[in-house]
Amino acid sequence: MADYQTIEYRIGKDGKITERVLNGDTNCTEMTLEIERAIGTVESQKLLPDYYEGDEFLMVEDTQIRQVKSDDG
Repeated sequence: MADYQTIEYRIGKDGKITERVLNGDTNCTEMTLEIERAIGTVESQKLLPDYYEGDEFLMVEDTQIRQVKSDDG
């Protein structure tokens, strides 16, 4: 876990609230859950790279190549 986290809230002219956790980790979603419930419905969520730091996440890339033969040849 990071030493401290900063939670930034911005309220747009349209009333839309943007929440951003700085120096967060995988606990940031749990840390902000109660605040989000009090504010309203979460429309979308984008996790920052800090969320994925640590040993608990292993990035695996799998590529598949598929060749299709046509009946024309």
